[in-house]
Amino acid sequence: MLILRDISYIHTDKDQLFTGINLTVNDHEKITLVGNNGSGKSTLLKIIAGILQPSGGTITTSSKPYYVPQLVGQYNELTIAQALRVDAKLNALKEILAGNVTDNNMALLDDDWTIEERCAEAMSYWKLEGLDPEQKMASLSGGQKTKVLLAGLTIHQPEITLLDEPSNHLDAEGRELLYDYIQTTNSSLVVVSHDRTLLNLLNNVAELSKRGLTLYGGNYDFYAEQKAVEENALNENLRDREKALRKAKETEREMMERQQKLDARGKKKQEKAGVPTIAMNTLRNNAEKSTAKAKDVHAEKIGAITKEVGRLRKELPDADKMKIALDDSSLHKGKVLITAGDINFGYGAQPLWRIPLSFVVTGNDRMAIKGLNGSGKTTLIKILLGILQPTEGTIQRADINALYVDQDYSLINNELTVYDQAQQYNLGYLEEHEVKSRLNRFLFTKEYWDKPCSTLSGGEKMRLMLCCLTIGNKAPGMIILDEPTNNLDIQNIEILTAAINEYKGCVIVVSHDSRFVEEIGVEKVMEM
Repeated sequence: MLILRDISYIHTDKDQLFTGINLTVNDHEKITLVGNNGSGKSTLLKIIAGILQPSGGTITTSSKPYYVPQLVGQYNELTIAQALRVDAKLNALKEILAGNVTDNNMALLDDDWTIEERCAEAMSYWKLEGLDPEQKMASLSGGQKTKVLLAGLTIHQPEITLLDEPSNHLDAEGRELLYDYIQTTNSSLVVVSHDRTLLNLLNNVAELSKRGLTLYGGNYDFYAEQKAVEENALNENLRDREKALRKAKETEREMMERQQKLDARGKKKQEKAGVPTIAMNTLRNNAEKSTAKAKDVHAEKIGAITKEVGRLRKELPDADKMKIALDDSSLHKGKVLITAGDINFGYGAQPLWRIPLSFVVTGNDRMAIKGLNGSGKTTLIKILLGILQPTEGTIQRADINALYVDQDYSLINNELTVYDQAQQYNLGYLEEHEVKSRLNRFLFTKEYWDKPCSTLSGGEKMRLMLCCLTIGNKAPGMIILDEPTNNLDIQNIEILTAAINEYKGCVIVVSHDSRFVEEIGVEKVMEM
């Protein structure tokens, strides 16, 4: 069991990330932790894992959690056995079997005589056969590193497991193994992920936001339905309050106009009746006081409604605040962009693909490139872009403007500020205030304009990229997406999905996120 009581965390710069977090995870319970980028999901997992100390509150656990982090580069200097925390036992077993039966070796082994077999079984389950336990983690791919840490689950069988974006670097086969583990394990799970297929395997959702931690029963789809109901009610309430605000302002204006007419009419009557100046001044002062009082009443009412409208607007999801409008590609829909005939590529004498590739890409294609890690998907993308030339076969490319979007959004120049990056795409058609207006539309307020792009999160870089595309005068004829959702939270995936669906040109995508591929309308699939 895992119990969090009144957990808070304050950054070293005194900025409070969250406060008052309460959560109970019962034995065998499986919970997904969701929230926007920057809400503190990874920080909360690190606090539960004991890597960070909370600023306040207490954590009670029945056993030490097993933690699989999102970033695994910190294990590069370790061997596989060290990363799995089995090196001491394996070495002790090896020594004992060689005849060195010491008290120290027996204590290190701790009667775990099956450790070697369990390690082999775990490595086999996660398709890591052939790896040497003494091999350095630095020699492995991102997907292999993640699988090694997941293999630790099979070896140690922890009571509590914390997973931070575990499917990020896994290919389709690796994801299926992960899904199977999540469905069959008896471990209590707390999972942070943007993989909606994975999230639907978990039976509870905990949403981390500025309001704290809110629990929703059911899987992610159920949570999304509940959020949609809440957001529809919020939008309806906002529309009602905006209508009330317009009505209050109109009523105030009509009252002031009516009062001015009455005052003018009264003054004429008084002058006609010969009322003394002193009396007229008294009557005028009384009228002015009455008008000011009525005005104050209306101002108070308008102020209250304005404040409420502002509060409701702040509660709107970021996606609802943005207006995405990518220009259509100017290419004819049926125009042939790329023709490949029996192409292959060799790193040395060995060709990459067992069967050469032949295909045609046209102006309205929505195509996915699929294959296991190491099957050559990125190499094919480089060939499509003209960065590499095939070593066999022929390829013809039309003269088109292609945009390549990788998982790190590296087309964003980290050396530039947010505003200067936006200006890179401004061909002189927009004034400075118009560029800043576009930035605001994509949630880059004044505080962001002088910020270096290097400080932006993956989701922020993606939004800046979309903003730049709307600033540019000419839409690309082709967009190639290489694992674009890996570093995005669910909300930013939805923003990217909406933008791609508005774009009418050719889209080629490499992604292990099957739901994203489906939602952007992919109709062709190339299996590697």
